[in-house]
Amino acid sequence: MRILVAEDERDLNRLITKTLEKEGYGVDSCLNGDDALYYLTNTEYDGAVLDIMMPGKSGLEVLKTLRSQGCTTPIMFLTARDSISDRVTGLDSGADDYLIKPFDFDELLARIRTMTRKRSSHVSSVITIADLSLDTGSHTVTRGGDVIELSAREYSILEYLCMNQGIVLSREKIENHIWNYDYSGGSNVVDVYISYLRKKIDGKYPKKLIHTIWGSGWMIKEES
Repeated sequence: MRILVAEDERDLNRLITKTLEKEGYGVDSCLNGDDALYYLTNTEYDGAVLDIMMPGKSGLEVLKTLRSQGCTTPIMFLTARDSISDRVTGLDSGADDYLIKPFDFDELLARIRTMTRKRSSHVSSVITIADLSLDTGSHTVTRGGDVIELSAREYSILEYLCMNQGIVLSREKIENHIWNYDYSGGSNVVDVYISYLRKKIDGKYPKKLIHTIWGSGWMIKEES
């Protein structure tokens, strides 16, 4: 999944970004509200973490503008302001969650998982396709009872495929969702990772789940 982090405290911004990247997220980050609005207007994100008090546009202003434009990207506010009225204002403006500083990073990750899961059709943290099981909470993957070890990037691509079961995902769409703006890899990097996943997910199993749709991309689905 791809997440935007907009936080003007540089050290905190860096910590949140590194934590999310370690969990396999594609992360873009910025330090002010104007840049946050630009990113969110021009890029498809699975969620965003916004500080309320930022230079330029505040987090509230960014959110109000996005919602007025019909943008439904899940938004979590970070703020040191913990009064009930502040929280009510944020949630009434269209925020999906609200986390008070200082916070525990495990709680931040759990809230992001819950926030992004609400947007998808998956109400559980476990996605099951045939005998494949993917737990978005623990990042564990099993098939036929066998634990499958994946790199962070392999997991991210598999999760994206699973959350879009039966939908063809193009090379460009996968790149845009998994990698951030700083990405400058080769044109076939997605093909390489799909090849890795095929060996691990489908290699020794008779029923294949990852399918190539020639000229369009890839999808994951259970064969009929």
